[in-house]
Amino acid sequence: MSGFSDRQQDVDIDLGGLFRAIWRRRTRVLLTTVAVAALAFTAAHMISPRYDSEARLLIEPREPEFSSMTLQPSAASATSFDEPGISSEVQLLRSVDLIKQVARNMRLHELKEFDPTADPSAISDILVMLGLKRNPLDMPPEERVLKEFQEKLQVYQVEKSRVIGIQFTSKDSALAAAIPNEMAKIYLSLKAGAKLDSNTEASRWLEPEIANLREKVRAAEAKIAEYRSSSDLLPSGDSGTFATRELTDISTELARVRGDRATAEARAENVRAALSSGRGAETLNEVVGSAMIQRLKESESQIQNQMADLSTTLLDGHPRIKALRSQLTGIRAQIREETQKILASLENEAKVGELRERQLTQQMNTLKASSAKAGEDEVGLRALEREAAAQRQLLETYLSRYREASSRTGASAAPADARVISSAVEPTEASFPKILPITIVAAMAAFLLSCVVIMLQELFSGRALRPVGGPAAVPVAVSAQPMPPVPPNTPEPRTKRGWSFRRDAAIVGSARGTVQHTVARDVPTVASSSASSSDVREQELATDVPIDGFFVENVAAALIVDRVPLAFIVSPTGDTGSRQTVALARMVSEEGRRVVLVDLTASGCPTAWMAMSANLPGITNLLADEIAFSDALHADRGSDAHIVPRGDADPAVAIQAIDRLQIVIEALTDAYDLVLVECADADAEAVSRLARAHDVEIIFSVPEVSAEDIVEIITEFAEAGYDHIHIMDAQLADQPLPEPDRRAA
Repeated sequence: MSGFSDRQQDVDIDLGGLFRAIWRRRTRVLLTTVAVAALAFTAAHMISPRYDSEARLLIEPREPEFSSMTLQPSAASATSFDEPGISSEVQLLRSVDLIKQVARNMRLHELKEFDPTADPSAISDILVMLGLKRNPLDMPPEERVLKEFQEKLQVYQVEKSRVIGIQFTSKDSALAAAIPNEMAKIYLSLKAGAKLDSNTEASRWLEPEIANLREKVRAAEAKIAEYRSSSDLLPSGDSGTFATRELTDISTELARVRGDRATAEARAENVRAALSSGRGAETLNEVVGSAMIQRLKESESQIQNQMADLSTTLLDGHPRIKALRSQLTGIRAQIREETQKILASLENEAKVGELRERQLTQQMNTLKASSAKAGEDEVGLRALEREAAAQRQLLETYLSRYREASSRTGASAAPADARVISSAVEPTEASFPKILPITIVAAMAAFLLSCVVIMLQELFSGRALRPVGGPAAVPVAVSAQPMPPVPPNTPEPRTKRGWSFRRDAAIVGSARGTVQHTVARDVPTVASSSASSSDVREQELATDVPIDGFFVENVAAALIVDRVPLAFIVSPTGDTGSRQTVALARMVSEEGRRVVLVDLTASGCPTAWMAMSANLPGITNLLADEIAFSDALHADRGSDAHIVPRGDADPAVAIQAIDRLQIVIEALTDAYDLVLVECADADAEAVSRLARAHDVEIIFSVPEVSAEDIVEIITEFAEAGYDHIHIMDAQLADQPLPEPDRRAA
């Protein structure tokens, strides 16, 4: 809790007091606001109005209509309108030469607005006399006009576009519109004139170059013709020579002849194999395709049909049957003879192909020597052709450029690469001053400054400061069990030889044998060194309740409200008290606090209730240096809390490194909002080895313990210096531990 002394106390800013102070001085604030608004309104009316007008140009490549279908736009014109190109055009519009030409055309030196010497002010004359300012009369008229012109001119590029805006400010509305239009007109004429000059210069330079190239191309082509005739490299109509073309044709014919010969040999071999193996001739394509074989086959079929018909009425020895059988034998002999003729024909065809192949091979060998010599001569020919092609291509390029440049030498044949998309119009309203916005802004500024001055006065005088009472009441989850009623005539708590505890702490008095439990209500309490028991009585609502009236929820609320980082839990009754410790950890975790429970019990009851397995590595393994620090932390299966299990290492080895336990607890305190250390039935001396008395909270989980035993335990720890003590009862001892629905299987 925040504490106060008689001389110094914490203070806070009273926002309500600040607003009340402004409301009390509302008349002064309103008068100041109205006065400043009226002054701003009058000053705005006295300022000479200024008018703004703007013309806009679109920068784009433009070509004459007659050349749009025949001439291709150059790559330079396409890349000259990028971001740097547009910025260059902006600088061209702001150039001194263009401004001077506009000033001469519009005779701006005759206007008083552009000549500061026409109506000099007294202050300007004094500065000139003192030498603090240059005399404007020492400057030529054009320079004076240029300076004023540049101050009123604004040229800018519209964001993410090729549009350039020309804005001019003047006291004369007609002049404000005329100057941007005149600047756009002169800019377009300058751009068009520059293109005409470049086209004329290009035509003048290309004429002698074209004449020289024509002579070079004629000489190169004459050399090619002379070399062809001397080397006998007659063109064949395509890229090759006559010898090369003839060699190609013979190679093609030779490949065809070889294929035909191989086909004829294969067909003959097939017929020969069929005859030698006794296969029927009707299985061969060459035999079946013969017209003579087909007629003989038809006759054979007819004789077989007649024999089949007569065999039904005549015997095999009948003369008619014998005659038909003799005819059938003769026809089959004719078929074999025709097959032999076909085989001989195929063999003759293969021999002809072989002779033709031999002749073509001899011709090809002869042409190879001629082609080799022609190839050597073509090396020089190709060199001459490359030179002639290069000269010819350059000549054609120059001719194309010359025709293009000649077609654009007219006055209207080379339009500027820009056009006006928005002409400046004479403005009807002044751009400055804006009377209504100036008045409103001045009034708002005066109002805010008046309020700030009043608040500063209140803060520096101390009237807007109020003392801080104590920490605001924090809403805590309330137990479902009803709170016991407050009995009347409750005696005042005695503090002569007792120990006071936080929120739900017990008060042990030497003159009383009872334990009292103080439950904090929504009224914040403030402890002072000079506070009496009656002051405490006015701020707290005390009541005597029996032991079974202490709720686990109250202890959880106290730990959350006071932001306790470390608490040691002593359970004299063993596992029954440890179950309440698990419930406490889960309740605090459900309130959004990061909680870890360290199991120092011999039975491992918290580990069994929270961990996924009772054999997980834990605090004993960590003390025995068997695992890393992170391996000792495990998630609670019923909440968002964490558990450091008892572990399965040798207790004797772990006890030897018991001094490391305090370091482990300090590390957990840095990582978690609340560290609960379950010590089972440890005494005050054992707890003192792990933590100093003024750094920790002591929680007694004492279900089913008599008041006398509780007083004895509290007295032992109080004598050891522990004065922050909480008590939990057995309200949840016989109930299942709360587990969130999202964790249920």
